[in-house]
Amino acid sequence: MSPSSHTAAVQNIYEQHHSWLHGWLKGKLHNACDAADVAHDTFVRILGGRHAAQILEPRDYLATIARGLVIDRYRRHAIEQAYKQTLAERPDATAISEEDKAIIIETLVAVDKALAGLGERARRIFMLSQVEGLTYQQIADELQVSLTTVKKHMIRALTECSLIMASL
Repeated sequence: MSPSSHTAAVQNIYEQHHSWLHGWLKGKLHNACDAADVAHDTFVRILGGRHAAQILEPRDYLATIARGLVIDRYRRHAIEQAYKQTLAERPDATAISEEDKAIIIETLVAVDKALAGLGERARRIFMLSQVEGLTYQQIADELQVSLTTVKKHMIRALTECSLIMASL
C-alpha cells in the first residue's frame, strides 16, 4: 500500500469513527481529557502501521488498540505511584529533578514491559536475583530447579531488559 493511500484510509477511519471512539473511551475512563489522549494515541498507532485500508471492522480494531493503550496507561500509573511511594519512604530525601524522575519512570515502565513478556518462572527468577538479592544457587534451591535453568532464565531476562533499554 502506498503511503498516500494508507494516510487516506486512516483519515477516512478517523472522520467516520473518531467521535464514537472518544465517546466510548470517555465512558470507560470517566474523563474527557484522558479519553481524548487515548483516542489520539490510537490513531497515531494506526497511522504508524501500513495496512489501514485492510481494516474490515474499524470500531473493533480501534477498540482493541484503545484497550491496550488504556492497560498501558494504568500500568504506567501504578509504576509511577509505586516509585513515588518508594521515594517517600526513603529516610534520606534525595532531590531528584523532574527530568530524572521522568527518565526513571520510563526505564521502570520499559523493564516492566520486558518482564511481562517473559514466562512466570523467568520473571520470578529475575525478581529473586535483582530485587531480593539471592544468588543463583539460592534461587535454584528455593525453586527446586537446576542452576543451569536459573542461568538460562537470567540470560533471557537480562537480554530482554537490555534490548528494551537500548531502545530508550
